[in-house]
Amino acid sequence: MSKSVLIIATLDTKGPEAAYIRDGLNRFGIKTTVIDTGILGEPLGITPDITHEDLALFGGITLEELRNSGTRGRAVERMRTFVIAKVKDLYSKGEVLGAIGIGGAEGSVMSAGALMTLPIGVPKIVLSPIASGRHEFGPLVGTSDMMVMHTVIDILGLNHISQTIYDNAVAAMAGLVQYGHELGKPPTGAKYVAVTMLGNTTTSVMALQGELEKHGYEVVTFHANGVGGPAMEELAESGQFVGVIDFTPSEIVGTLVGGIHYGGPRRMKRVGPLGIPQVLVPACVDFAVYHTTSIPAEVLGRPIYDHNPEFALVRCTQEEMVAIGKYFAECANTATGPIEIVIPGQGYSIPNVPDGIFWNRFADAAFEEALISNLEKNIGIEKVELHANSPEFGIVVAQRFLSLVKK
Repeated sequence: MSKSVLIIATLDTKGPEAAYIRDGLNRFGIKTTVIDTGILGEPLGITPDITHEDLALFGGITLEELRNSGTRGRAVERMRTFVIAKVKDLYSKGEVLGAIGIGGAEGSVMSAGALMTLPIGVPKIVLSPIASGRHEFGPLVGTSDMMVMHTVIDILGLNHISQTIYDNAVAAMAGLVQYGHELGKPPTGAKYVAVTMLGNTTTSVMALQGELEKHGYEVVTFHANGVGGPAMEELAESGQFVGVIDFTPSEIVGTLVGGIHYGGPRRMKRVGPLGIPQVLVPACVDFAVYHTTSIPAEVLGRPIYDHNPEFALVRCTQEEMVAIGKYFAECANTATGPIEIVIPGQGYSIPNVPDGIFWNRFADAAFEEALISNLEKNIGIEKVELHANSPEFGIVVAQRFLSLVKK
């Protein structure tokens, strides 16, 4: 079977729109495969290539069993699982050129879940009326290179506004198919090093980058905002990097304490088993990140640093720093390759300086004690009397990485 662009939609409500997009791609000479994720009704004005009955059977049940899942949410979740598995199957067989998902709330989340499984560089577009406002973008994007297009109006019928948006989505997909390319393996001889970073560590990481470049390494930075860290780990698992410098593993604070920079339960536990050189730095583990408009009442009495108009940083307590230190050690202990931990002795973040709002040597010392006491004895750890965001500290960390590579 030749490659095609997948069009995924709940055809019992979005049939005409899916047909319009299909016909537009066909006019460009692009083959399509329409997948129906509708649960209750039958397709409107379109015949799918993969029916909702097909998806249910692929998942091991009948459509009637799916419809009797108990709740709407349960049925949607099961259908989402089925379409994710189907798209993975089609891609593994070499049949996917790209994919477009169409839907409102449930429909876009279902289709986006499937599109996220496609590798970086495989064209993927989600069309949805919830792609704006204060909605979470995680369910629509994940850690993928998803192109998200806001439909402006709801998806119900064709008119000159919706057709303009769909025409542009079709044109975008046609351009991606013609001129884009999938992410391949690193070029022969390339030495890519993954580094995590936030605004609180940019100055230091820039100096680190310059130092590594002198030795032929190319730094690939990831914004440690709850998505960047997990994305870095996924790419490390796929073999993109010769080493990792987890300079800003602050997403573990989101996991353990709270806030919007949530890295998930596997954050910092995926690179160690790969056996590649790894330097860990506890920069920015002293705060949790919240939207300025939604800081929980229970933390309002703590030191708070206004990072920018959108985000506020809230200082972690001494008790929380102990828990973070233990988790940091737990993660470091998973390493099977060369590893070193470098602690910035003059502060972990911009507000964590003498007389700064986050300056709390007792809390930081408690973190360090918990880290060291739970760390495997064979793991090297060093405390350098520099600030985490100083250029000098970035250079020191780069040199420690170079030393690990030589070993």
